[in-house]
Amino acid sequence: MTRDLICINCPMGCEMTVEVEDGKVISVSGNTCKRGEIYAESEISNPTRTITTTVISAEGRPVPVKTAQPVPKDKISECTAAIKAAEVHLPVKVGQVIIDDLLGTGSQVTVTKTVQ
Repeated sequence: MTRDLICINCPMGCEMTVEVEDGKVISVSGNTCKRGEIYAESEISNPTRTITTTVISAEGRPVPVKTAQPVPKDKISECTAAIKAAEVHLPVKVGQVIIDDLLGTGSQVTVTKTVQ
């Protein structure tokens, strides 16, 4: 099976062709650096994404947050719902952890902007 991917590791956005057999990457072409090959392997075997969103604080103000580590792509909806349900009280500071282990993914959810 052949999959076409666009690498998202840098602004070059290499268009890659990935040959996959039995769920394993056999070859990658079109990448201009090793990071493209690593991305293709990851995207085929265990796709992950960083989630950025907002949480409404107890005081009614939006608080921008993101996952500190990428989470499995198939858990994005569940993770987003858990983040939205988090209880946050102002003030919060950049880097403050509001969820220590998001749904067992090992990813922390941190504040990305200080909100008074």
